Amino acid sequence: MIRHSANAWGRDFFVGDLHGEYERLMMLLESVTFDVRCDRLFSVGDLIDRGPRSRDCLTLTLEPWFFGVRGNHELLARDALARGGDAMALWQLNGGGWALAEDQQSLRHLLGAALQRLPYAREIAVNDRRIGLVHAEPPSDWSRIDDSDRHELVWGRRRIQCGDDTPVVGIDAVVVGHTILESPTTLGNVHYIDTGAFATGHLTLIEAHELLSGMA
Repeated sequence: MIRHSANAWGRDFFVGDLHGEYERLMMLLESVTFDVRCDRLFSVGDLIDRGPRSRDCLTLTLEPWFFGVRGNHELLARDALARGGDAMALWQLNGGGWALAEDQQSLRHLLGAALQRLPYAREIAVNDRRIGLVHAEPPSDWSRIDDSDRHELVWGRRRIQCGDDTPVVGIDAVVVGHTILESPTTLGNVHYIDTGAFATGHLTLIEAHELLSGMA
């Protein structure tokens, strides 16, 4: 897990699953006058697949103002490009068809560079509070994240499927994506912000202080 100190110079934003919706993201950032010199953008992962500009979204990981976590689609791509065969077929079934038009060596290099910048979890200080960031399912105790949690962090849906509003202990709030919802939803202190931009046209962007404002 990577920890970030409070942003003393600008604002922090969280964005839902991009899935190739690069232009939509740029429009949202322009609408909030995002300043790349001092603002930070935290992404819940699934940068690629399904939308029109997956490669461009993957290159966002190289920007100094962009901080993501790895999603299941980044791992599908990793396995496909490493092993081919059934892994490649599975990726294609899940939106990876865009890669067929790419130079495979170049794409493999870009994905490798991106994954080095996409940990499984991040923690962001906001004044005297802390926000956790994972792609799918946080652990019940934030302080106990370890390698054994990796599958759930990237693939899990138990909490949202059960409507479990038990707060995650050891953290003020957690932001996740992975599960498409009609609108951002909060269960306990876990905030779900994947609103299916590639299908709905609705990409969720929320400022950190706004996210925390409704919490005691």
